[in-house]
Amino acid sequence: MEVCYQLPVLPLDRPVPKHVLSRRGAISFSSNSYFFGGPAPRQLAKRRGAISYDSENQTALYIRMLGTYGDVRVRSQVGFEPEPRGSHPYLYVDFRTLHSRPQSAGPVSARNVRRLLSFQRYLHSSRFIRGIPASNPLGYILDDDYTGQAKLMLEKVGNWNFDMFLFDRLTNGNSLVNLTFHLFNSYGLIELFQLDMVKLRRFLVMIQEDYRSLNPYHNAVHAADVTQAMYCYLQEPKLAETMTSCDLLLGLLAAATHDLDHPGVNQPFLIKTNHYLAALYKNSSVLENHHWKSAVGLLRESALLSHLPTEDRLNMEERLGSLILATDISRQNNYLSEFRTHLDKRDLCLTNGRHRHFILQIALKCADICNPCRPWKLSKLWSEKVTEEFFHQGDIERKHHLEVTPLCDRQSNSVANIQIGFMTYVVEPLFVEWSRFSDTRLSQTMMGHLSLNKQGWKEGRDKQEANTSRASEEQRTSAAKDSNSKELPQGSKGS
Repeated sequence: MEVCYQLPVLPLDRPVPKHVLSRRGAISFSSNSYFFGGPAPRQLAKRRGAISYDSENQTALYIRMLGTYGDVRVRSQVGFEPEPRGSHPYLYVDFRTLHSRPQSAGPVSARNVRRLLSFQRYLHSSRFIRGIPASNPLGYILDDDYTGQAKLMLEKVGNWNFDMFLFDRLTNGNSLVNLTFHLFNSYGLIELFQLDMVKLRRFLVMIQEDYRSLNPYHNAVHAADVTQAMYCYLQEPKLAETMTSCDLLLGLLAAATHDLDHPGVNQPFLIKTNHYLAALYKNSSVLENHHWKSAVGLLRESALLSHLPTEDRLNMEERLGSLILATDISRQNNYLSEFRTHLDKRDLCLTNGRHRHFILQIALKCADICNPCRPWKLSKLWSEKVTEEFFHQGDIERKHHLEVTPLCDRQSNSVANIQIGFMTYVVEPLFVEWSRFSDTRLSQTMMGHLSLNKQGWKEGRDKQEANTSRASEEQRTSAAKDSNSKELPQGSKGS
């Protein structure tokens, strides 16, 4: 059995049962986590409160962490089976494998090759950071080529056409770590806040690993994309001239952690399946609260800000939560109405700390849903990924005889219809107001892409409906011909 430090954070709403903590068994910590930027095995054991597993079922591991944000972390080969808090059977489905796909059998699969390359590049990066020379420099020509291309992309990180999918491939799945570290460094935040570079790197790795890579949409690549968009907004003249270094730090941190440990399902799903997170946060901004508390947990665990005064650190944690909570889509109209009122009254003053924080909230909301404002190639790919995640939830709801969320019903919905509705009622109203606030070339570019993408989805939908109608008409014609051919002999016989 191996325990890696990258286990999902789940805030605890009940203590670990005593009968679980009383069981003891041998546990081997994987030293590989050291190469991946994680803590050494001895440090890993030190930061755990209590570790044990059921000796009868050694695939179930229980870990209790101590601290303000205590949590339970479970790693199991057969799936996560929490104590029943309701009667619904779906509570026994592992969110970590919800979007997994069966791997094709074969002696050497593409996935295994990617995993091998992944380990080699991580090992190379780890040696490079620690100053260990490569034993065979010629063996790293390909890695150096990828690294060089990634560095070239980072030189244009403020370009709205930035392709995060390509950057993620060039960085071997480390887009969030590399991008955020680069932005911290370019803003001078590491020196300004006297951040330990090793702690920062480890913190970013922990963030990236706590995103669930099996989620089609809510994963670390999405978080990196939102962080890049947030950087573009922070570069806008009104923000660049007024935002403080603390604002910049919190804005980037909030963007990087805004969907941390997202389970790949929405809040209504958690509520109707009696998930303990819904009970813990009283059915209010359940996911956003979880993202925030998970981020704070990792901040404290990494001790990234431990050198700051306690009052300042707690204030930053609260402000971080305020930013992440603003991404709750169910509160969209509240923020939009307040934003519109400020613009109508022309009373926004960015020398005021409260107003700056509000604009940061709006900027993060825009960054979170900016995919329809990207170029068509990128926008279409994001749209397909988020719809895939929606439809997968709908399939699970149908399988377990739950009411299927309309947005997640693949039988009555399409990618085009979902995107057109999302653009019309959610994205466009927000970005119209953002363009009023920041009437720049970037805003004009975003609105132009939004209009073109919306038109593209409409044309695609109309074409698909026309093809469907044509196919149905041909089917009816064919059926009528078959019916007539069967009736003719009967008529001849009767005459």
